[in-house]
Amino acid sequence: MSDYKTIAPSLLSADFVNLERDIKRLEEAGADWLHIDVMDGHFVPNLTIGPPVLKAIKTVTTLPCDVHLMIENPGRWVDAYCDAGADYLTVHVEATRHLHRILQHIRGRGIKAGVSLNPHTPLSSIEEVLSDVDLILIMSVNPGFGGQSFIPNTINKLKRLKKMLSEKGINDVKIEVDGGVKLENIGEIAKAGADVFVSGSGILKQENWKEVIAEMKRL
Repeated sequence: MSDYKTIAPSLLSADFVNLERDIKRLEEAGADWLHIDVMDGHFVPNLTIGPPVLKAIKTVTTLPCDVHLMIENPGRWVDAYCDAGADYLTVHVEATRHLHRILQHIRGRGIKAGVSLNPHTPLSSIEEVLSDVDLILIMSVNPGFGGQSFIPNTINKLKRLKKMLSEKGINDVKIEVDGGVKLENIGEIAKAGADVFVSGSGILKQENWKEVIAEMKRL
């Protein structure tokens, strides 16, 4: 895990009518990555961004695009999102029977591979693929909607994940947290072991994005 902390605003909270404008504002505000939530209406109860939108986003930004597939049967869509320009591509352990195969395929495409766990999913479910991932995304809300409150037990889960990685001598995997991340809790989340912080309403629903992102990095 790196000491550098990455702020990844979620475009789920952006104004989709003015998406390019909001992306430029986030760049100017100091965002490190753009987090792109892909939902299919099946794995989670919402529909969001498809490959054509990601491809369009890549034409207006140089920021890394952190694509989070909250979809059933993600293997069917991995190539489409790789082709569209994903820099990080994360799949859910709960959504596939062949997790190792998909992670290997993502890496084979030259893309950073991530695995995500829902709040109820134990860390043991990813123990056998820790050497096959570049990023582990811990959901701190139940996925599907923005604006939810952070689940407190996530702090304990992060500490246990950091310990697990340390005991196995794995120090190059980023730990990411998504859901309810705000100024009020980002310091505690960082201390628990997170490297990458996804925040939607915690940034984009605030008045001054630059001040919020700067404060998040300080905390």
